[in-house]
Amino acid sequence: MTQADRIQLAEKTVAATVRRLPADLRPLARAVPVLYERLPKDDVLAEGFEPDILGLFSGSAHGTEFDGSPPAPPRILLYLENLWDFAAGDPGTFREEVRLTYLHELGHYFGWDEDELAARGLE
Repeated sequence: MTQADRIQLAEKTVAATVRRLPADLRPLARAVPVLYERLPKDDVLAEGFEPDILGLFSGSAHGTEFDGSPPAPPRILLYLENLWDFAAGDPGTFREEVRLTYLHELGHYFGWDEDELAARGLE
């Protein structure tokens, strides 16, 4: 599967995931751009993230935009080659991992820490 194919499959998966969110969360989710990258860039690795990271939320969490420090635009990055490797090249597993990784990173946007994400099944 090419990177273009993975992007298309991931975009469809994220769109379907957003449609299944509760109505009050959908507009918030749609406001967060999702970037589909092949692998994490050097600046992400320099921050201490592992090379096989599946996704990353960056920016200001929802509701914290005016907490004193300059707000950073939120965004979710999905690392498609890592997700594909994690799924062992299986398209169905890939879709499920994209869905879970997207929801996990979206949870960070909502301000949920790792314990709250685990309690919601998004670990």
